Amino acid sequence: MSNKTRHFIIPDVQAKYGQDFTFLRKIGEYIVDKQPDVLICIGDFADMESLSSYDVGTKTFEGKRYVKDIEAAHVAMATLLHPLIQFNNRQRENHKKLYQPRMVLTLGNHEERINRAVNSDPKLDGVLSISDLRYEQWGWEVHPFLDVVVIDGVAYSHYFTSGLLGRPVASAAACLSKKHQSCVQGHQQGFQCATGHRADGTRLTAIIAGSCYEHEESYLGPQGNKHWRGALMLHEVDNGEFDMMPLSLSYLKSRNK
Repeated sequence: MSNKTRHFIIPDVQAKYGQDFTFLRKIGEYIVDKQPDVLICIGDFADMESLSSYDVGTKTFEGKRYVKDIEAAHVAMATLLHPLIQFNNRQRENHKKLYQPRMVLTLGNHEERINRAVNSDPKLDGVLSISDLRYEQWGWEVHPFLDVVVIDGVAYSHYFTSGLLGRPVASAAACLSKKHQSCVQGHQQGFQCATGHRADGTRLTAIIAGSCYEHEESYLGPQGNKHWRGALMLHEVDNGEFDMMPLSLSYLKSRNK
């Protein structure tokens, strides 16, 4: 019997208040249709723009509220997982097997804004918390920011660091050369892939995919916002080797199911 598995990867969603999350429902429908063994949410599912240090004091910062950020994350997660919940409800009614994938979420730097806010202003301790996002309540196995989770030989983290300062690796090729392991990270917009081999012939792949959203970011400008957006399916995952299938948001939204 084959031990090879399928991993479905959800890059950064950066859910903001007032957005249309229809694309997340389409992703949820795809997940139920294909039923991968593992779901990996690579972090920055919530945007938490009210806690962004970059916008404080600017016109765009006005009106941003923590409660709205949390609400946006709740609505986005409910939209993503609604197809799975509906499917399992039907299965229960018909006394059939449930679909229960392993669900892994590696927190990103946007979620980490909550911890940074508390650390910089101790009176917020007990008022603001990562637990406000309720990821565990949805069934996610939540891992702290920059923790590395290895599943079937593939390392997952919101991003992988390089050098003494702990900055994110600059490219998929750099990630492969520094980590010497198949790695998948988010954080950086667009899509990059680099491949290599160990001495024994084992194939290694590093992937950077950090944009699973439809909105544009003003700081990127007209050209910077033309990056790839989507999710990934890894087929035949075993000991760090896999066959990769990128899934653009435009493709996922075009599916009838």
